[in-house]
Amino acid sequence: MSGTFVGMPAFPKAAHEAVHNATLRGNLRHATHTIRAKREKAVLEVSDWAELREAGKRIKDHTLRHLDRYLVQLEESVTAAGGTVHWAADADEANRIVTYLVKATGETEVVKVKSMATQEIGLNEALEAEGIRAYETDLAELIVQLGKDRPSHILVPAIHRNRGEIRDIFAKEMSEWGRPAPDGLTDTPAELAEAARLHLREKFLRAKVGISGANFMVADTGTLVVVESEGNGRMCLTLPETLISVVGIEKIVPTWQDLEVFLQTLPRSSTAERMNPYTSMWTGTTDSGTADGPSTFHLVLIDNGRTDTLADEVGRQALRCIRCSACLNVCPVYERAGGHAYGSVYPGPIGAILSPQLRGTGSEIDASLPYASSLCGACYEVCPVAIDIPEVLVHLRERVAQGGQVTEKGAKVVLKPAKGHAAERAAMRAAGWAFTHPAALRTGQRLASRTRRFHPRTLPGPGMAWSASRALPTLPAEPFRDWWQRTNGGRTEQGVADGGRADGGHADGRPSPSGRDGGGRANGEWAGGGEDSGK
Repeated sequence: MSGTFVGMPAFPKAAHEAVHNATLRGNLRHATHTIRAKREKAVLEVSDWAELREAGKRIKDHTLRHLDRYLVQLEESVTAAGGTVHWAADADEANRIVTYLVKATGETEVVKVKSMATQEIGLNEALEAEGIRAYETDLAELIVQLGKDRPSHILVPAIHRNRGEIRDIFAKEMSEWGRPAPDGLTDTPAELAEAARLHLREKFLRAKVGISGANFMVADTGTLVVVESEGNGRMCLTLPETLISVVGIEKIVPTWQDLEVFLQTLPRSSTAERMNPYTSMWTGTTDSGTADGPSTFHLVLIDNGRTDTLADEVGRQALRCIRCSACLNVCPVYERAGGHAYGSVYPGPIGAILSPQLRGTGSEIDASLPYASSLCGACYEVCPVAIDIPEVLVHLRERVAQGGQVTEKGAKVVLKPAKGHAAERAAMRAAGWAFTHPAALRTGQRLASRTRRFHPRTLPGPGMAWSASRALPTLPAEPFRDWWQRTNGGRTEQGVADGGRADGGHADGRPSPSGRDGGGRANGEWAGGGEDSGK
């Protein structure tokens, strides 16, 4: 299982297979509808939510503009607190660093806090190749790991599984990873949770090395923050002697005052809670003889495409993301296709704009992700840091179809247009030419209106895929420009002879925009005095 899933089919093919899985669609529909209803209620409790959203956006934008300064400040703060900072340009370098650090302890197993960054770089696979076994301790991640599966949701990685499937996974697979599931295990949530708790506790108690990510890093003190709901994170952060945190460089905030904003918006946007049940914060190392926490702490800061993304003035807003998953829960495409179709650890709308920037658009799956959206805008409305996902999607579609200059590994390069978009490019060039030649545009509009009865119901050629699930719009009897000129901007109608109707509407049934008939009287008024018809 790869952390990035590159090599999967393009999104349309993968989604086509997913939508025919009735169980998957039922699981997704139930889970996403439940989460978003709870989130809406939690957000409505906050009278200044719009202000918090704007504050979060500004804090993130300010930090990204001055990322170089804050990263240096973070390194100085972590080092002063007894930690060691490592810099990784890409996934391979990050995996080498972490593998070396674990081997240096002499341990062959680690416990992990839920971390999308480690999934992004494929850390579990890298450790396994070196004889080190990584145990996921988040309940949903445990389900995914035992089931030899892939995560399909940012917040709830096993959202595509129902209780019966989880019981079967536990009963069959737990014994291969440690303590087996209890005999006679049912699918009740309490029994499933207890089975996971017993299975994991022995790993917590014997683990000497823990690996985590972080939701936030505070630059001025070097403090890292993990928010979670189960308590497994607290166990991984306090019991092991060595803690290795792998974090993307964009997770930084300047001060504790800035952190306060996100500790209000993240819980409500993700789990629909006023605050997370467990908010763990640690700064450097502790004296193992007198306090809980690691005596050795390593922070691995990963770039892995983030600096290249930062160079894109439109696409960089994706780096504001705080991984709340609110956009997934309102997305009609995600609800039907599920997370695996996105071929990335980052599914849904945010994945459709983040993965093609972190990984580039060279693969078939990444080139297809900007099109995995209806552009309805629901994702933007719920985003707690106001990422305009539809804007970035359109921007990336242009990159895929047209090519152009981008930044790759810090250098400016020119991308060639992706394959399969020649018809789209030709159509856009034709449209661009028509819009810059008014006479040709007017002639084409008139011709289209006069021949509308002969128009097909579906588009031919490449357009067939688009019209297979959409109804083509019906053209009006006359172009808008002609109607505007004929009616003097809608202020007059010339009667039936010119295409109008005596009742003030048009020949094709449209009402007059002015609401008046051919004689200039308001519809429904008497000719004599304009009184109500009921009097």
